[in-house]
This record gives sequence, structure tokens and C-alpha cells, in this order.
Amino acid sequence: MFIDKQSPQAFHALVQVSEAVRATASEAGLGRTAVELINLRVSQLNGCAYCLDVHTAAALRAGESPRRLGVLNAWRDTDLFTPVERAALALAEATTDPADAASQASAYETARQVLSEDQISAAIWVAVTINAFNRVSIMSKHPVKPSQAG
Repeated sequence: MFIDKQSPQAFHALVQVSEAVRATASEAGLGRTAVELINLRVSQLNGCAYCLDVHTAAALRAGESPRRLGVLNAWRDTDLFTPVERAALALAEATTDPADAASQASAYETARQVLSEDQISAAIWVAVTINAFNRVSIMSKHPVKPSQAG
């Protein structure tokens, strides 16, 4: 069952949270591409094909390069990401796996060097929100349908 369709009020509330988080990120100066990188990295970690499909398209529309998207899974092993993006990605990973206290401490330490407190908060909220959407899509088994373009 698609739980978003089964419980539309709950899903609508989640969409509203997502819109507020997107505005918070923008107000904090966390760019749209950084937000989409967080969305994609968390979706990679959670194995959410549907969200990966949706946010790959969104990242490309926001101006992200196919090259960077292709290496996102190994972002630590490349110099293609800015210090701000790297800090946001580390926070996203720590938020997605909160049981790893060492990663959380390291992510915060790195983030405090390059992000404002508002940006740190926004990056964590983006990760929290996409984690929720991942679970909705995974549990609903939302399909990734072939497009006419391929």
C-alpha cells in the first residue's frame, strides 16, 4: 500500500515540513545544490530508489553536474565537493546513522569550521526530512518507472 495515499493528511504534513525546511536552508545560505546533495546522499545510504530518481532530476535542474552526482557515493575520496558541501554531507550521514557517536562528533567538528549554526541546523533538518521521505517511499514500494527519455 502507498502510505502517502492511505494517510494523505500525514503525508501532506510531511510535505509542509519539507517546504519549511527548504525555506530554512535557503535563508541560512545553504544552496539548492547542497540540499539536493544531502537528499541524494541520504537516499543512497537508505537505498531508496524512488527518492534517488526524484532528487537526481532535481539536482540536475538545480545545476548540479552529472560528474559530481556520479561520485557522490565516494565524496570523501574526491576534491570535487566544496568544504561547505563536505560538511553538510558529513552531517547528513551522521543524522542518517545516529548510532555512530564518533561520526556525529567528527561531523559537528568539521561543520563548525565552515558552516554557521543556521546552516548546521538546516543541513540536519534536510537530512531528517529526506530520511522520513525515504521511509515513506521504501515502505510504500514506490516504483521508479522508465521514462520516455530513458
